Parts: sequence; C-alpha cells; structure tokens
Amino acid sequence: MKMPILPRTLPALLAGACVVACAGSTRPVPAAASAPAAATSAPATPATPARPALTGHAADVRFMQDMIAHHGQAIVMAALVPTHSTRDDMKLLAQRIDVSQHSEIATMQQWLRDHGETVPSPDASAMGRDMQGHDMAGMAHDSAAMPLMPGMLTDAELARLGAARGAEFDRLFLQFMIRHHQGALSMVGDLFSTPGAAQDPQVFGFASDVDTDQRAEIARMKSLLAALGGGQ
Repeated sequence: MKMPILPRTLPALLAGACVVACAGSTRPVPAAASAPAAATSAPATPATPARPALTGHAADVRFMQDMIAHHGQAIVMAALVPTHSTRDDMKLLAQRIDVSQHSEIATMQQWLRDHGETVPSPDASAMGRDMQGHDMAGMAHDSAAMPLMPGMLTDAELARLGAARGAEFDRLFLQFMIRHHQGALSMVGDLFSTPGAAQDPQVFGFASDVDTDQRAEIARMKSLLAALGGGQ
C-alpha cells in the first residue's frame, strides 16, 4: 500500500504548531489563593463575573460598597438562627455577627458619605431578599445588578438554609458562614494587593479590623462545627 505524499508545507505547519504549543506550556501557573479553605460540604460560590480593575481611591470605594452587600447577607443568615436553631451557643454567635455587621455597615456607609460616593443600602430592596430571613424560598436575586461577592450564598443556598431546622441547620449555617467569612478575607486581600488602594488610614484600619474579626469568628465557628460532628 502506497503512503500518501504529504504536501511540502504540512511538516512546516506541524512544526510551527508544536513550537506554539510547547511555548505556551511554559507559562507559569498562578499561585493558589492564600485565604484558608473550609473543609465543609457547602457548595462553592459561583464565580463572580469579571469587572473592570480599579486602583487607588476607586478601589477603596468599590471595596466599601461591595462589603456592605456582603455584610448584609450575613445579617440575613444570622436572622434565621433564633427560629431555626435550639442551641444557645448558636444564638449567641448569630447575635455577635448581627451586631458587628450592623456596626461595620454603618462605618462603611459613613465613609462613603464623607467622600461623596454612592451609599448602597443592605435592606431588602438592595439585597433582593427578605431581611428578616424568615422566608428565603422564592426570593429572586438580580446578579446583573449585584453580582455575588466571594463567599456569598446563592438564592438556592439561602433557600436550603431557610428550609433546614435543628442540628441540620446548625451544621449548614456554620459551613456557609465560614465560607462567607473567608470570602470577606479574600476581599480584604484583594484590596491590599491593589496598587494605590488602602492608603487612606481609615480604609486601611477598617479592612485590617475586618480581617482580624473574621478570622477570630472563623476559628470560633470551626470549633462549634467540630463539636457538632461537622468537621472543621
């Protein structure tokens, strides 16, 4: 059987393709994120749609605005605990989260006002959800208006949390809230790695406090989760 004769140009084309492919394989792989990962069964947050990169003061503004929405969802989640959990330690945790998140939201809103920037509200209209947290099913989320920030729950996850009760709720709440807090750490890390960002002493101090507080609460929640047999 006679082998087909390749056109003169084909070997050159194949060689060129190999050079391109081989050169591409030498590109360095990005390092993994430094924020700690939760060993939980909670689904990962869907990827946030890419937005234009910002630097300097504009990055500070976006951080504050995004973190208000992020904190707002934590308040929604914490509001479920009194009626969905029977544990006093869970209720105390939720109370601490509620108080700290409200206080930090007020700080962020005031900073934005002082700088003449748009001040988002974490209320029901802004979140697209029931801020009382008693009926999470069927609440629509407009991802185009407010894309999910790192660690935030989808509507389906909020509905799942709202439908749970007792020990099942406790484990799911802790898994989701640990992930939520780790998302806040990621946002702080992104801010500090952005050129010209967090040069304002108030922004730097606030973001540093958020990092410290969220890490402490993550450690507390991992201990509670371990006590419930949910891993840590």
